Amino acid sequence: MSKLAGIDVGGTFTDLILVDDVSGEVRLAKVPTTVENQAFGVLAAVESAGADPAGLAAIIHGTTTTTNAMLERKIAKVGLITTRGFRDVLELGRRTRPSAYGLTGTFVPLIPRELRMEVAERMDAEGAVLTPLDEAGVAAAARALVAAGCEAVVIHFLHSYINPAHETRATQIVRELWPNDFVTAGHTVVSEYREYERGVTAAVNAAVQPVLARYIDRLVTELKGRGFAKELLVMQGNGGTVASAIVAEHAVNTVMSGPASGVIAAAYTGVQSGEPNLITYDMGGTSTDVALIQGGLPSVSSELELEYAMPIHVPMVDVHTIGAGGGSLAYVDASGMLHVGPESAGATPGPICYARGGLRPTITDANLVLGRLNPGKLLSVAHPVSIERVRELVVEHVGRPLGLDADAAAAAILTIANDKMAGAIRMVSLARGHDPRDFALFAFGGAGPLHACALARELAIPKVLIPARPGLTNALGCTVADVRHDYVRTINRPLGALEEGAMAQVFAAQVEAGRATIARERVEVERIEAVHSADMQFQGQSHILSVAVPDPAISPAQLRALFEAAYWQRFGVELKEIRPVLVNLHTAVIGRRRPVSLKAIAAATPKATLKEAESARRAVWFAGGWVDTPIYRRELLPEGAQFSGPAIVEQLDCTTVVEPGASVTLDAVGNLILKV
Repeated sequence: MSKLAGIDVGGTFTDLILVDDVSGEVRLAKVPTTVENQAFGVLAAVESAGADPAGLAAIIHGTTTTTNAMLERKIAKVGLITTRGFRDVLELGRRTRPSAYGLTGTFVPLIPRELRMEVAERMDAEGAVLTPLDEAGVAAAARALVAAGCEAVVIHFLHSYINPAHETRATQIVRELWPNDFVTAGHTVVSEYREYERGVTAAVNAAVQPVLARYIDRLVTELKGRGFAKELLVMQGNGGTVASAIVAEHAVNTVMSGPASGVIAAAYTGVQSGEPNLITYDMGGTSTDVALIQGGLPSVSSELELEYAMPIHVPMVDVHTIGAGGGSLAYVDASGMLHVGPESAGATPGPICYARGGLRPTITDANLVLGRLNPGKLLSVAHPVSIERVRELVVEHVGRPLGLDADAAAAAILTIANDKMAGAIRMVSLARGHDPRDFALFAFGGAGPLHACALARELAIPKVLIPARPGLTNALGCTVADVRHDYVRTINRPLGALEEGAMAQVFAAQVEAGRATIARERVEVERIEAVHSADMQFQGQSHILSVAVPDPAISPAQLRALFEAAYWQRFGVELKEIRPVLVNLHTAVIGRRRPVSLKAIAAATPKATLKEAESARRAVWFAGGWVDTPIYRRELLPEGAQFSGPAIVEQLDCTTVVEPGASVTLDAVGNLILKV
């Protein structure tokens, strides 16, 4: 069997790409997401593609289960067992406030104070025992939490990252008393210093463990009932996958798995297309996600803060998100300023043109008014609202307050939206010392290709890459993602104080742990690779900078040179007189899976000439006014097709706008390459 199914669950649609890497057969599906139970949407996507679960070699699944559970606080009841005197660490945080100004603000910690239990034990910062573990106290705390109705428990002791002996023993005691498997020892999730961040990350893991475990159990049961007996892999936020059998152990790693899968697909596509340096731009219905890829590798960070006081310190693809999607609402405030987002019309009622009761204009409605979208080809819209009605509501809510007609009001909405999205791209490029002109813009999502050309022009990015299936790119990311596990070890010592070979020993232990975990998963991989990095700072600083380590046998002097070069690129400053400090060592252990053919996923039926691929012409508004514009069907474009804007390229899952002056080439693997 050679059929792989990548399935991504989004806020509005559940997408599937099924690839047979022997026959080259590709099947696609896009069905509504079943919010009440995502498993039903997954099964509906498999059924819609006409796939027999019994014939699938693997299903790779990206899920928003844990992300939604955290954002909506639909989480398990969690208890905490911690070092005496430190139960309020998770609530005190870092002296920040929800609102930067003023004396008011609310914050509800994940674990309420009455469920945070203290026991006698203490390690010092070097890992030496100051106070022995009170084992009877641990057992009493566990019984009290069970009696209070806790479903999951966190064991979080001071300095356990340097010596986990007390946490390990306490975990053994609690497991003997706990009614299920949802027991999280903090050092097994994050083994690095900073008690607050480590504790919050462990608390998030415990809070979503039961939620994810129940969902995966339901999905596995349903799939087995339909004959599926192979590998179910789940996407993680680090861009890799993990076997469903062990995914709940580190459930926190699946937070943000949705955006990560799109970035992984972009990296995979870019390498095969000869564009290893990309800025990814994923515009969906509610939000826009942007990220940076260098040398075919996505940027990974451990600094995610899901919301106020919710730092999640596990490696995740570094994605910057803003509230600007196709459903983002446009409105004029009391001072007469036009705003777009972050409030969204969502899937219900959705944009006006979706005919589901929406009465407020969105970015999608603005694109429709300006002729960029075909009112007869809107996805999952049976009875669209008339274009005249959409224009009336755009004028009512935006045009009249600003003294603009429908065309100018819609153009103003797109200008504001594009400016916000360009700002997000600057955040992951210019703000981090990277020139956008050194990258290609990889545009995907249901709405990304509508705006990509305008953004590239705004940012002076010379090239735009539109993949073969922009609206299904996240599902492609699931299909091509490798198995991945990340490890971190705190060192926190001046670089000059390290012994030769000390870093190599840590890296070797991390690689060994990763290989053992992949072996336990029993997932078929072609080879195993390791990627190393180091978190560093100059002595006296509080923030860290991550540095790629090309060789695990690197010497302290070589690492210092790499750190100083990275610091100069980021900040343009040399600090030769200050000692560098090695804070953490990271290793990503990656099991490479078999590659997937991008050309097969394009699944085109090319015509002999460009004229044959032209389905219609219509007036489309660009900066100079209305222009008679050819409309092409993407799957009909001839091999190696070349043409210039203005043009509109339509396909099932999205629409691409080619502005006047831009040129387009269809490359060998089915990507549209726009030169701006």
